[in-house]
This record gives sequence, structure tokens and C-alpha cells, in this order.
Amino acid sequence: MTGVEQLAATIALTLGVGWASGINLYAAVLALGLMHNAGHVTLPPSLEIVADPLVLGAAGFMYCVEFFADKTPGVDTGWDALHTFIRLPAGAVLAAAAVGDVSPAAQIAAGLVGGTLAAGSHAVKAGGRALINTSPEPVSNWSASLLEDVAVIAGLWAALNYPLAFLAALAAFIALAVWLLPKIWRGLKRIVRLIAGDRGSADTAPPEPPAPRGPEIHARIDRSR
Repeated sequence: MTGVEQLAATIALTLGVGWASGINLYAAVLALGLMHNAGHVTLPPSLEIVADPLVLGAAGFMYCVEFFADKTPGVDTGWDALHTFIRLPAGAVLAAAAVGDVSPAAQIAAGLVGGTLAAGSHAVKAGGRALINTSPEPVSNWSASLLEDVAVIAGLWAALNYPLAFLAALAAFIALAVWLLPKIWRGLKRIVRLIAGDRGSADTAPPEPPAPRGPEIHARIDRSR
């Protein structure tokens, strides 16, 4: 492998782990560790920790939990909100480890880029899934979740085996995210306004008139005569 190819492979893996962590952190760690242990790829020494059986066991267990939580409408939104504080820093740490044995400055730079990519992919996933949850049927939710899992595994495999193709696909994803995020944000604000409007109209509804008491009923009967 030439120096240029090695550089492209390092950049692809660094960006790939950051991007994948923002979508499904546990699937990313599990895929990297299993591919390394099976001999399909060779991870940098600083990233080989993900192939440790203890790490794989924890990632596998959490992936099973996320597999079901991510496919339950409503639960997936809460899960994504909680993982805002997990996926982003994890993406930064994995990206910093993916660059290998380099200077601390290069590791910090890789961590910043990886964390930013994790934030972007997480925002697209979480916002898009919140909009999908407005649909009454669960099929679109399940389909989106399965597609995300497949994209993470296939993307990391491509980053390790075809780095240039992965970088081209990642550039397309970034362009798509830049176009999508404002639309997702406007859609979420519209949903919040609709919910707030429904609650406001319910709160301002005129109260029901009290039922007439006995003397009032007799007075009304007399007046009608």
C-alpha cells in the first residue's frame, strides 16, 4: 500500500467511525470488532480495543437493546435524546483512536472532526425518526431502523476496504445532511406548534354552564307559563 493509499485509508476510517457512531454506536463497535477478529480487516493498534471480548460483549448486549428500542415509535425518540450525550463523545474518541500513533495534535483534530460528524449523522437520524413517528403505521419506523443498521455495517466495511469510494459516499451524505437538516428542523417546529395549539385550544375552551338547581328549574317553569 502506497503512502497516498495509506493516508486515504486512515482518513476514511477516522471519518467513518465518527459518522457511524452518530447513527448506531453499538453496531459500529460490534462490526469493527467482529471484522477484525475474523481477519477481514486490520484495525490500527490504538483501535484494536474494540475487538476485546469484553468490549464486544457489552456492545453486543447494548445493540440488542437498541435493536428493539429503536424500532418502537416514541421510545426511539427518547432513546435518541439520551444518546445525544453518548454517541457524540464516543464518535470523537473512536475517531481519535482511528488515526493511529500520531501526534497529540493530530489526535485532537481527528477527535474534533469525528465528533462533528457524529453530531451531524445523529441529528439527521434523530430528527428524521421523530418526523417518521408522526406516521400512524410502524412499518416506516422499522424500515428506517433496519436501513440505518445496514448502512452502518456496510459503510464501515467500505471505509476499511474501499476508502476512496466511502469518502465519495460520505461527501454525498454531508451534502444531503446540509440540505435535509433545515427541513427537518422546520418540520419539528411545525409539530411542536401543532401540539402547543391543540393544548392551548383545550385550555381556553369555555367551561360548561352549571346544571340548574331545583329552585331555578321551578322559576323557569313559572316564566314559561
